[in-house]
Amino acid sequence: MSYDSEAPRATFSQLLDGLKAAGEDTRLRLVAVLGEAELTVSDLTAILGQSQPRISRHLKLLADAGLVERHREASWIFYRRALEGPGAALAARLLGLMDRDDPVLARDRERLGAVRAARVEAAQAYFSAHAREWDRIRSLHVPEAAVEEAVREALAGKRIDSLLDLGTGTGRMLELFAPDIVRGIGLDQSPDMLGVARAHLDAAGIRNCTVRQGDIYAIPAPRDSFDAVIIHQVLHFLDDAGRAIAEAARVLRPGGRLLVVDFAPHDLEFLREEHAHRRLGFARDQVEAWLVQAGLEPRAYRSLAPGGGAGGAEQSALTVSLWLAEDPRIAMAGVQREVA
Repeated sequence: MSYDSEAPRATFSQLLDGLKAAGEDTRLRLVAVLGEAELTVSDLTAILGQSQPRISRHLKLLADAGLVERHREASWIFYRRALEGPGAALAARLLGLMDRDDPVLARDRERLGAVRAARVEAAQAYFSAHAREWDRIRSLHVPEAAVEEAVREALAGKRIDSLLDLGTGTGRMLELFAPDIVRGIGLDQSPDMLGVARAHLDAAGIRNCTVRQGDIYAIPAPRDSFDAVIIHQVLHFLDDAGRAIAEAARVLRPGGRLLVVDFAPHDLEFLREEHAHRRLGFARDQVEAWLVQAGLEPRAYRSLAPGGGAGGAEQSALTVSLWLAEDPRIAMAGVQREVA
């Protein structure tokens, strides 16, 4: 792992606190394990073979020093190696200096593998229980591969350091963009779906993306946090789609882009009755109006109509639409820089 010369510099006090926090065998092991995955105290207890109070005490010291970060998800608290701030740079440097073949670290990774296997098993059980209904809906529209290709094309051509995926579901959008971004966050209300997403990200070896439980109407992030936000097949579940778009726009940086992917208007009532769809698709001008109201400028629109097939009329009933909008403040910022 190379040192990022553009990472925030730590003050003398911050660096000293970080080194003190990491300078103990259990805490250094915790930094190493949390560099591999996002884990709970229970997970870490099983991996390191120590009591919960002891693990919790060490985690607090590491969090206070900025080497790890924590977030609450209902009654659970998840920890991972810090990805931002002066402590993140120190944690990355420490990880880069560690010998992965060291017997202590190798043993911890073996136990981490067992924790991950249990997580995957639970996720697969949930996914299997719901796969039939998801497969039926997917069969109604253009193949997912075509949708994903359109999504990548829509956001191509401009660097994305930070990506937010709202209603992340299985985490597929994060997986799709992980190789091209610095960090990604997936937000979802469902703990079950977050479990599926974590299992998928773990299986794919993705470490620059995390998932969080959160409210799409109250995103737990400050204004100007992300270069791109994706709302993929989520709006039709919501009571107030316009409000969700406005909240997504709030966390976009100047020049940031919002991509909305959802169904065009349709008349498949069973989706409302059996799958909790609040809205049966959206017209182009309706979504564009919400984007404008949120202070964004619509940049592109595309529709992907299914090609029909042996499944009959129902199988070819859904058209997938993509709306791309941009935060216009970058133009004003550019003018200000030129004037200055």
